[in-house]
Amino acid sequence: MKARRNPSWSRDELILALDLYMQNLTTPPRKTSREIQELSDCLNRLGIQIAGQYEKFRNSNGVYMKLMNFRRFDPAFQEAGKVGLQRGGKLEETIWNEFSSDPVRLRQVASAIRTVVINGSVPNYSPEEDEDTSEASEGRLLTRLHRSRERSRKLVDQRKSKTFKEKGKLTCEACGFDFETTYGERGKGFIECHHLKPVHELAEGSRTKLEDLALLCSNCHRMVHSQKPWLTVEKLKDLIR
Repeated sequence: MKARRNPSWSRDELILALDLYMQNLTTPPRKTSREIQELSDCLNRLGIQIAGQYEKFRNSNGVYMKLMNFRRFDPAFQEAGKVGLQRGGKLEETIWNEFSSDPVRLRQVASAIRTVVINGSVPNYSPEEDEDTSEASEGRLLTRLHRSRERSRKLVDQRKSKTFKEKGKLTCEACGFDFETTYGERGKGFIECHHLKPVHELAEGSRTKLEDLALLCSNCHRMVHSQKPWLTVEKLKDLIR
């Protein structure tokens, strides 16, 4: 039997790895350190929960090497006339460019990912549902959490009821489309909800308020999630205008 090959590192995993790297810029933790082992354990739990990976597919040695891969993008390391491990993936550079200049946001995103992994509360999604939505900059795990909040029947019904009482109709907040006007009785009460808060602020235990949800038609909602970075409702309105 052929040995099972580890998959490429995901956006979620690289965010967690970069967070540890940025916390130890001058003295990276050793392969046998507690920090490396804890990250390895977290990545293994993440892999099992989100993709059904086998146990210990991210060992301490691989985690340490991934941190060293980030060194090839670190200007301070380059100025010292040194180079990091060169055989990395393209996504590492993307993650470095997106997060290294904003360590506060990086820490917030990494903390949100760890919280969901530790609590073992990853929302169940089919592969088709993952493909239907472009992964947020913060990774697949928080994307799933975001979408699960948008699909909470109780919250959606409350948000729609509040708007209908105030305006007497349900229209898209971006383009103004009214399902009932176009489709008659079949479209009455139909509209989708989009969560406005950044996905890394949806940590386990946080509550979603009605004002955190925007009402969007299916087309506008799809456009928000179609590419990285996701659009805000205001930017979507600008595109329409």
